[in-house]
Amino acid sequence: MPPLYRKSKLIRRSRVFRGSFSLWRPRLVFWCGALAIGLISVAFAELADMAQKAFAAVTTSGRWSFLLPLVITPVGFVLSAYLAAKLFPNSQGSGITQAIAARHLHEEADRTRLLSLRIAGGKILLTVLGLFSGASIGREGPTVQVGASIMLAVARFGGMAQARGLILAGSAAGIAAAFNTPLAGIVFAIEEMSRTYESRSNGLVLTAVILSGLAALGLSGSYNYFGSTSVAPMHLTDWSLVLICGVGGGALGAGFSGLALHVGQRVRRWAQPQPLKRMLCLAGGCGLAIAVIGIASGGNTFGTGYEQARGAVEGHPLPLFFFVEKLFASFLSMISGIPGGIFAPSLAVGAGFGSTVGSLIGSSIALAAILGMAGYFAGVVQAPMTAFVIILEMTGDHEAVIPIMAVSMIGYVTSRFLSREPLYHGLSRVFIAAAIRARRAAEKASHQEEPAQ
Repeated sequence: MPPLYRKSKLIRRSRVFRGSFSLWRPRLVFWCGALAIGLISVAFAELADMAQKAFAAVTTSGRWSFLLPLVITPVGFVLSAYLAAKLFPNSQGSGITQAIAARHLHEEADRTRLLSLRIAGGKILLTVLGLFSGASIGREGPTVQVGASIMLAVARFGGMAQARGLILAGSAAGIAAAFNTPLAGIVFAIEEMSRTYESRSNGLVLTAVILSGLAALGLSGSYNYFGSTSVAPMHLTDWSLVLICGVGGGALGAGFSGLALHVGQRVRRWAQPQPLKRMLCLAGGCGLAIAVIGIASGGNTFGTGYEQARGAVEGHPLPLFFFVEKLFASFLSMISGIPGGIFAPSLAVGAGFGSTVGSLIGSSIALAAILGMAGYFAGVVQAPMTAFVIILEMTGDHEAVIPIMAVSMIGYVTSRFLSREPLYHGLSRVFIAAAIRARRAAEKASHQEEPAQ
């Protein structure tokens, strides 16, 4: 074989290899990002559990230790609000709202203000701090912002142009890994994040959920979030739970979301003259109120509410007014401005509501708790398919598929009748407006500097 021919053949092979690598590089980066979401979600969950256990240990270690939340909770809230404002802006609140807002923004700089690796790190740190302070928050919403931030970084590093689709995929992967609910992650992405079916993004979402789920399963194993249960309506009183939990849970959820949107707007106007000072005062006041509620409830309202909800799902009745106390603690945590989600606390409120209804009418506590979760959660987020799938995957209760589905739909219809605006989408407009204002301010400052130079 002539030397010239061998040389030309080697050149062609190298070109094919380079072309193949440039083709595969975005995919490899995307896969690594999805795996990273699963690993970080598991680590986040472990840190969150450690923070809750540490708070419980500190506040139950001595005779008067139950009063320590009166100091720890408001101080922790103030510190969290300060760090969020100064070091990690746009990390406040759930995190789902920021991911939704980023999908509506067209400028990369605007998206980066809401989703970045720096904000993701701050979100994890401050959510853990909030749980260590006794806040009634969850880690699932923050995991959505973390997942979306990782995927947006993947888009930049891998040279991928599908920013909106990648945000969707990262959000779905975050929910799937946080709850070990892959189907709920996909449904959540379609129903809540995008509100429409986007065929171009379905492959990204499915791949991200699979890879992040595999990473989470590799570390945590296969499990149901609330364990496995098998309860179904057997008597007329059991079937009456469908209507009571659907209408009652939906109305409670609508009240929570509507009040959150209204009070949030009033708080932003009130804080406008001195935003940092007034928001710190608000955070401290909310923290003190949550500490009082927590002490009055015997510590039941501190943290995510996971233990209480799981106990109800296993058939152990909760105190009659637990759901009221937990609802107020969750509401105060939300309007305080500290980072933290409402997914887990909402499930705890719903389980408490269902437990109370079941106790009063003499029905199955386990079934009532599951249906209460479905009705209240559907009422808060106004996403019935997500509520149905996530409750089904969390409990493994395939005996009550139809009742859970019916309660989710009734809760959604009731909530829509009472509160027309979905909570997450209403809150996302605040972040959209803030990102656009920040960009315009930066552009104005740069234009003013040009003549001076």
